Amino acid sequence: MKVKLFICQLILVFGYTTLVYGQSNSYSSEVTSNIKKVENSLMDWVQTPDSLLRWNIEERMKSHMVNGVSIAVIHNFKVEWAKGYGWADVAEKRNVTPHTLFQAASISKSLSAMGILKLGQEKKIDIDIDINQYLRSWKFPYDSVSKNKKITVRNLLNHSAGLNVSGFPGYFFTDSIPTILQILDGKTPSKTPAVKSELEPGLRYQYSGGGICITQVIITDITNQPFGEYMQNSVLKPLEMNESFFMQPPPLEKKELLATAYNRDGSEVSGKYCNYPELAAGGLWTTPTDVAKYIVETQLSLLGKSSKVLSPEMTKIRLTPFDGYSAMGVYIHHHGKYFEFSGGNYGFTSDYWADMENGNGVVVMMNTANVEILSEIINSVAYVYHWKDFYKPDIKIVISLPDSVLSRYEGEYLFGDKKMSVFKKNNKLFIVEDCPWELYFTAQNDFFISEVQGNFRFQQDTAGKVIGILDLSSGRTANRIVKE
Repeated sequence: MKVKLFICQLILVFGYTTLVYGQSNSYSSEVTSNIKKVENSLMDWVQTPDSLLRWNIEERMKSHMVNGVSIAVIHNFKVEWAKGYGWADVAEKRNVTPHTLFQAASISKSLSAMGILKLGQEKKIDIDIDINQYLRSWKFPYDSVSKNKKITVRNLLNHSAGLNVSGFPGYFFTDSIPTILQILDGKTPSKTPAVKSELEPGLRYQYSGGGICITQVIITDITNQPFGEYMQNSVLKPLEMNESFFMQPPPLEKKELLATAYNRDGSEVSGKYCNYPELAAGGLWTTPTDVAKYIVETQLSLLGKSSKVLSPEMTKIRLTPFDGYSAMGVYIHHHGKYFEFSGGNYGFTSDYWADMENGNGVVVMMNTANVEILSEIINSVAYVYHWKDFYKPDIKIVISLPDSVLSRYEGEYLFGDKKMSVFKKNNKLFIVEDCPWELYFTAQNDFFISEVQGNFRFQQDTAGKVIGILDLSSGRTANRIVKE
């Protein structure tokens, strides 16, 4: 599971309103039982050998300060159930239902990839030749960095184009909204720089939302339609994603269905949400049920049983990664057994996972900046529905260290440009940037953090002085700040 190290929540919660559960359909006793199991089986990436630690969704939403969650579960190539939890808008007392609309953020890329690949399927474009052959309103500014290699649509979709601009900050209602061409050129009022080459195409994976914006312009230039209109008619409608749309800001008639975005501390985002004119990269409003329809179609098409948007042949091409991981609008995991994509806009987070063969999947969308509960819910669904080779937690034996040893690790550490403090409280050690996370020791210098999937080690010099924290997974180091 992907978990971002520096996105967290305040641990202590006071005065949290009792959760409201969105009305769901009438389900069979078996499905109802599975829903209850999922709600009570949230699990982390790490477990102890003594017992399987599981949490209730309500208690985890409280502890992670998550106002609203919406879940759709796929079983046997069908949406088996969908349910909302908590608040779509706290102040308005609007609860989350299966029909509440969330910003899909980067999950938009999964759908927009289908949109441009449909043009390839119809022979209106070739996904393996220079993108400037299809760009009319704008041209990509090649320079010496690309080493005379041309960027293709395939490069853009699997993030091998070597471009900059990974993501977008969003625009408040008080901001001027740039056009897509202003965004590509980095011109006012764009908040991001011009999209340009940083590596030669095809060299390696480098995530670029800016590159996906180029596909938005290609679609518009080739079809002579607004991007949102093309996607509605050519992708969303055939998939029966009837509640979804690529429109920023959203239409007024959808106001009562929109989830409000919330910050890490649970406060409301100014204006209730940000706008994202980068429609192909992050502009979709949708529900987990609608995203689940896209997933089921992808699963069936991959097996040669459906072709509502893409043929089985094109679906196989879309799900073939160039590096074993990054395919077109989707990531491939567990040696080709699962496909996945996640998203994060200002105050929204989401993720979906699905298998390639057995018709299982899950979509989770939340109106919060706190991501940790996402993986716990997905693990729960995988556990309850017996997904093959999915939930394999690390088994850790936690040890206690004497206070004298813990005291040696206290201090400030610099991880890139982020300063973190390590402090001791009640014979336990915590690390904090925005919030405190407890350190669990497996050896005198080795530890893990339950909120972060990874293993860490306090580094020492030859004299035994603590000089930093090593991330054993990535090899990156947080150096200890030495006070004069």
